[in-house]
Amino acid sequence: MRWRSIATGMVLVAAGSLGGCVAPSAGRPNVAPAPQPSYSPIGLERVLGQNAAGLVSLFGPADADVREGAGRKLQFAGSFCVLDAYLYPKGQDEAKVTYLDAREPDGSAIDRASCVAALTRRDGGK
Repeated sequence: MRWRSIATGMVLVAAGSLGGCVAPSAGRPNVAPAPQPSYSPIGLERVLGQNAAGLVSLFGPADADVREGAGRKLQFAGSFCVLDAYLYPKGQDEAKVTYLDAREPDGSAIDRASCVAALTRRDGGK
């Protein structure tokens, strides 16, 4: 009986040792990195390139206004979504929207154009 437990132990040790052995793969195909998501500007024409006054005119007063250096983020929130508009100046020009980010109130992803459309339908922007 003792031989059986020793033999079983040796088999388990040998199997565990061999589990880490993997022969290197010769001629492994080159795998291209996953493509980055592209963000379509379709449906965002009313917002991209706008200045802060244009956004307030479209959505009403911002729920948050954060300034960092020359950049500015205006946040507009509704029951359907939250929209972050990032404004940056170009040269001596006034800061304008160069990027948008949108999410549902719980943080889930949402289409940016759908969020813009929902926020523009709010009464008085708010």
